[in-house]
Amino acid sequence: MAEAEATTGRLRLYSYWRSSCSHRARIALNLKGVDYEYKAVNLLKGEQSDPEFVKLNPMKFVPALADGDSVIGDSYAIALYLEDKYPEPPLLPQDLQKKALNHQIASIVASGIQPLHNLTVLRFIDQKVGAGESVLWTQQQIERGFTAIENLIQLRGCAGKYATGDEVQLADVFLAPQIYAAIERTKIDMSNYPTLARLHSEYMAHPAFVAALPGRQPDAPSSF
Repeated sequence: MAEAEATTGRLRLYSYWRSSCSHRARIALNLKGVDYEYKAVNLLKGEQSDPEFVKLNPMKFVPALADGDSVIGDSYAIALYLEDKYPEPPLLPQDLQKKALNHQIASIVASGIQPLHNLTVLRFIDQKVGAGESVLWTQQQIERGFTAIENLIQLRGCAGKYATGDEVQLADVFLAPQIYAAIERTKIDMSNYPTLARLHSEYMAHPAFVAALPGRQPDAPSSF
């Protein structure tokens, strides 16, 4: 299956509706205006461990993006791949300081927040520490990361309509799913993060972000 699908011309995104990493990839694809085929991978059913999917992403994570014979199995790598292949509209500014800030914010989300409360980590905490303990752990990790990003944006003084200026850029691609999940799933008090709360309102009014929302994906349940 993996090899056959990799030879078709249309990009395919292997995604799970509720995955914030997949959410990032969907936003990036939408912003670039790229038409793609959505391939659902149900994490709760363990479909990420199917041998055919493991050929696409040996880490057994979503998302994975197949473009001809090329397969990219990481949301950060996918965003940069799309930036190189479809340079307009750009996700990264030419200004070196702003470019570095975009990478820094994206990295905080991608390595300092989300991996610390993904499904496998939460299951491990509940099993080894106690049922329900993963909720407090999740809130702590999100709040620590949000505090850093809120301060970072304010200190750099470069927030415009979006995180690093008046145009949507890479930082926004990573921030939007994390903020959405924090509000909808973790019930984080966003009054502590006024800049991020304002950004969330902007994302929820942007067509590319709205189309990428979890509940709008073909594998989303009718009620959740």
